[in-house]
Amino acid sequence: MRKASDSERKEFERDFKLARPIKPKAAPRATKKSGGSGGLDGNTQDRLDRGLIAPDATLDLHGMTQERAHRTLSRFLTNAQQMGSRLIVVVTGKGNPRPADAAAWTQSPHGVLKEMVPRWLAEPELKRLIARTQPAHIRHGGGGALYVYLRKSK
Repeated sequence: MRKASDSERKEFERDFKLARPIKPKAAPRATKKSGGSGGLDGNTQDRLDRGLIAPDATLDLHGMTQERAHRTLSRFLTNAQQMGSRLIVVVTGKGNPRPADAAAWTQSPHGVLKEMVPRWLAEPELKRLIARTQPAHIRHGGGGALYVYLRKSK
């Protein structure tokens, strides 16, 4: 192994003093692939999860009977898709637990509509319109609302 000469050593020390550390590049963020997210690409799913997509419309089902809410939901989603809407927020409310002294069959941890809306959305008539459903971000209603991401109309 050869030893560095004095001039090489001085040149190295001068350059070493002038050198700045290289900032490590941030690792590229892994993007989610389509398929596991109900037909949405990874970027759309990520933005949806973080509540960054503004809803095109909101449907509030508070105070409706089951029959009326079901009819309204079906009509609303069909019309929204035909108009080109993509993200709909369906507000069901969280429901209220019953008092402890009520009959056991009336006690439920959440409201009837909160329980029924996901079932209705899974029915063939509505399922064909929908790319994805999931609980809404807190800024759009949180636990008392659902995101319904509609497929593009054909």
